[in-house]
Amino acid sequence: MNPVSGSLAPSQRQSAPQTEDPVKETHSGRRRLRNIAVALFLSILFFLIFCFVALHAYIAWVLSNPTVAPLYSTPKQAVGMEYEDITFPAIDGSRTMQGWYIPAENTESKKTIVLSHGYGANREETWIPMYDLAHYAHRLNFNVIMFDYGFASQGSKEVATGGKKETQQLLGAVEYAKQKGAEQVVVWGFSMGGGTALQAALISDDIDAMILDSAFLLQPDTLYHNIRQNIALPRHPSLEILQFLFPILNGTSLHQIPYQKVEQEDYPIPIFFIHGTEDTKAPYEIAEQLAANQTNPNSRSWIVKDSHHELIFREHPREYLRRVSNFLGDIRLAQQDEIENGEAGEIKRP
Repeated sequence: MNPVSGSLAPSQRQSAPQTEDPVKETHSGRRRLRNIAVALFLSILFFLIFCFVALHAYIAWVLSNPTVAPLYSTPKQAVGMEYEDITFPAIDGSRTMQGWYIPAENTESKKTIVLSHGYGANREETWIPMYDLAHYAHRLNFNVIMFDYGFASQGSKEVATGGKKETQQLLGAVEYAKQKGAEQVVVWGFSMGGGTALQAALISDDIDAMILDSAFLLQPDTLYHNIRQNIALPRHPSLEILQFLFPILNGTSLHQIPYQKVEQEDYPIPIFFIHGTEDTKAPYEIAEQLAANQTNPNSRSWIVKDSHHELIFREHPREYLRRVSNFLGDIRLAQQDEIENGEAGEIKRP
């Protein structure tokens, strides 16, 4: 004790024990725990959002890059038809297409059928089977063009765009038919090949008639319908995320596909819609709606009870060929004697 001041010496004051406020220490610990919890929650949330978006990116990528088998045969090997290997440009010159030209036995024939295959397939589309229908068209005295869309090309494959690029490629095939002397061109489309034909006929007068089997038109409802077949995702925000990702992954926005115009269009040409009620990829109600819009007297529809996507010919071969023949006869692209001969013989492999 300092006798003068009666207070502690400096050295003694410095060595005096310091006590901490227990309340402040508790609050500080709680803040640290809260910050850790918030950081952990945000990390988990961002990870789940990333996984959700990544799943949609994977779906968009798979839809844009379908796996397509290589060609296994030729018209000669499969059904005994002579053919030519052909190449032609898409109508906009964006790429070169590969295919086969099967001339009619009557070299004077001025009518051609262009077969427009579906998504995930090439010109053979074996599950239809395309060779048999090509053979049937050939027997009705049509020239036949079979070709691969860009997403099915073995040489220079590109992404599938739901009809944006494929429309230009189909019109390239139609133009090739015209250059070979065709005066009437019928597009016989399957699944997305049918939806592409509907888009092509909006902008071209060179298509004289269409046969559309299980036509698939890419629009939000059909896109979500197909996704739900494989994975239970919510409609929203899944559609919004996919519509954001498609332009990034394949350069095509759903807004660039004129599905609204197609759904409202009354086409001046005759169209034969063929669809099954058990189609799990393209709901048959869409085909019914499209058919109901048509006022051409030769347009018609055949909604087949319990039939499936692109399998109607396999399930009802005689009725299928009879109805197709009658349609072609009614639009005067097949003579009655050809129709009768075709119905009597049906499909006979060599």
